[in-house]
Amino acid sequence: MKKVELGRTGQYVSQVSLGCMTMGTSTDEPTSARILDAYLDAGGDFLDTANCYAWWAGEEFSGGESESMLGKLLRGRRDRVFLATKVAAGITDLPTARTADRPDGSTDWAVRERTYEGASAAVIEREAEASLRRLGTDHIDLYYVHVDDRATPLEETLSALDSLVRVGKVRYIGWSNVRTWRLERIRSLALSHGWAAPVAVQQQHSYLRPAAGADAASIAGGELLDWLSVYPDVSLAAYSSLLRGIYDDPEARESKPIWRAYAGPDAEARLAAVAKVAAALGCSGGQVALAWLLRQSPTVIPLIGPRTWEHYESIAPAFTLELPDELVSLLDNA
Repeated sequence: MKKVELGRTGQYVSQVSLGCMTMGTSTDEPTSARILDAYLDAGGDFLDTANCYAWWAGEEFSGGESESMLGKLLRGRRDRVFLATKVAAGITDLPTARTADRPDGSTDWAVRERTYEGASAAVIEREAEASLRRLGTDHIDLYYVHVDDRATPLEETLSALDSLVRVGKVRYIGWSNVRTWRLERIRSLALSHGWAAPVAVQQQHSYLRPAAGADAASIAGGELLDWLSVYPDVSLAAYSSLLRGIYDDPEARESKPIWRAYAGPDAEARLAAVAKVAAALGCSGGQVALAWLLRQSPTVIPLIGPRTWEHYESIAPAFTLELPDELVSLLDNA
């Protein structure tokens, strides 16, 4: 698997990151171990989790299960991986948070966000220690603010993160689900104070382009992509890179809430291009979409989040799928 530099840190990571969100909840231990082993054997080393994963998977879960599972599976081989986790979206009121899920599968984010723990200094210090304990490690390689917290002064958040970097509990910091103007402010403020600045931003990003009016707080739109082209010291960790299977399931698109951010003529044209390329290469649409992302700027690092072994098997061929230039051109110009 290809390795790329994370920002301008001198740290190289696999260009495909393994999202471990469901490990320990909807993905059982044997399957989690099998997926992790296969990913490592394929040359992967960039693991992504969060302190809140995955409280929504069942009434018996409260968050931290993914970190605990990874801590168990990584015993004796922690040095083989670059480990990312997150803070700020832990749930302080689980009963209220559970009411945010609507029957149609969408989420009332206003309800959900009222229960987030936020990114205060006290939360960061407490939750970093909890994550380190669950992960069974003495340091976190990349520590994200999971959801931008606009109620806490940035100075407080950045100073707390910098303190973790200075004592060696965190190596690098990042931000997720953040608007571009806020990311610019975060970066500028960190640099002006000599604090650790973000080396990665994690946003939803795929081959399909978001429709006009899609929420720019969580999706990498044109403005953020332009910003990143100016600041190559910040990598884009692209979550939901396969858009939860919509490249290969046309009939289910209308029932998947994620489709609403992309639906329209542009998405239809791009899906048609993916289908044409997939037919030409004898592969799946999801494999084409992931291979296309891997052809983009080396500062783009797609995340995959397989829940089952079969899902992982369906994705893995894209790690080495070569797209001929003429098919890349077809995808680029759709």
